[in-house]
Amino acid sequence: MSLGTAGARAARTADPAEPGGDAALAAAVALPPRAERAERAEAAADRLRTAAVDAVAVTWVDNAGITRVKAVPVGGLVHTAEWGIGTAPCFDVFLADDASTTSPIIGGPTGDLRLYPDLDRLVPLAAQPGWAWAPGDRHTQAGGPHPGCQRLFARRTEAAAAARGLSLKAGIEVEWVVALDGPPQEAPRYPTHGPAYGMHRLTDLSDYLRDVLRALDHQGLDVLQIHPEYSPGQFEVSVAPEGPVGAADTSVLVRHTIRAVSARHGLRVSFAPVVEPGAVGNGGHLHLSLWRDGRNLGHGGPGPHGLTAEAEGFLAGVLDALPALLVLGCSSPAGYLRLVPQHWAGAYQCWGLENREAALRLVTGSTGERAAAANAEVKCFDASANPYLAVGGVIAAGLAGLERRGTLPPEFTGDPAAAEPGTVPRLPQGPAEAIAAYERSAVLREALGEPLYQAVLAVRRAEAEQYASAGPEQLVAATRWRY
Repeated sequence: MSLGTAGARAARTADPAEPGGDAALAAAVALPPRAERAERAEAAADRLRTAAVDAVAVTWVDNAGITRVKAVPVGGLVHTAEWGIGTAPCFDVFLADDASTTSPIIGGPTGDLRLYPDLDRLVPLAAQPGWAWAPGDRHTQAGGPHPGCQRLFARRTEAAAAARGLSLKAGIEVEWVVALDGPPQEAPRYPTHGPAYGMHRLTDLSDYLRDVLRALDHQGLDVLQIHPEYSPGQFEVSVAPEGPVGAADTSVLVRHTIRAVSARHGLRVSFAPVVEPGAVGNGGHLHLSLWRDGRNLGHGGPGPHGLTAEAEGFLAGVLDALPALLVLGCSSPAGYLRLVPQHWAGAYQCWGLENREAALRLVTGSTGERAAAANAEVKCFDASANPYLAVGGVIAAGLAGLERRGTLPPEFTGDPAAAEPGTVPRLPQGPAEAIAAYERSAVLREALGEPLYQAVLAVRRAEAEQYASAGPEQLVAATRWRY
């Protein structure tokens, strides 16, 4: 099977009955047998009752980057695992403010889907006693994969990499601003005014941050670091890398946990790209590394800074696709207020070793641990993104670059903003530019499949039109507390 064929199949809903259909890709998105699901759910429900859990929240993330939820009592978990929970397909064309649009394939009031919890990720919520959480996959009433399901899209692209003998490790940094509670229209009032990255902030909110760490640990997440960030009231937490779909799941769980801990402390949080106009915003940086047979392909090769040819080709594909990938990784129009030079946001379409102004930052790690630590960071993404679309889109772009044996252009080692004008291309500076790049991308269109591609496009166009006349203050106020 050629890389191109695998990439195309990864984007579409595979049908195991289709002549020539790829069984591995079909298996990646297929439901296990109903009896198996019921047996596992029954055992899981017993464990949850022992842990004094009464209900399970099952989430999915829509194309506007909003996490939606259906919940069931623990007593209904077995039935839910067998038959799913009803969800309307129109959520695929919801906007961040709960308005809706339509697309040529998905939209309108007609139809229904079934939301199935992934029992492998089922976990009691440490900051919400009596509750558990699981991410969900959406299927049709007949049991087939819903072609608009973003999580199944990410699973298909991960399976396409596996079909080539490749695996990926990924992690998504979570940045947030914490504020005193207040009415929805109110700008943030901060519980700490310490300096950027300062110990002052950690001291002011040490009990709160300790409870965030405890909750994440109780939920089985391996926290690498937590620290104050640049903007007022801003913090960041990083967790250990895992598979791409797992990393997207974890980013949803981390944000949900931070929000729950904050509520218990009488605080509220924003993961929005920009919380105050002109300030450094919240990123959702994606780290990833490519592996084959247990070897990190970002280390020990003949390419730049030890990249193997496969890793270089993969990253060349990602770099080339970044203007279009912003539609998936920077979904809110407010994200372009964050994506500006000299804010470490990655506003330029270039790459460089440890260059925090480059959209694609190569990280080799310390001498002695590079074989395990070498990775690349996509810095231009933010937390308005649906993380499943972000990781799936990057994998699809990377596999396309690998197929065409791409090579990276010369790296940029300084501040791109200080270069001669026109030397380093800027990434799109607004939704219209990113949408145009997305519409030109045959790779993403084929990877997403027509239903999901069109639904994403419809949402981006609708939100771009919705805020076309809004100034920075209006745009930030409209999106600040939606994420």
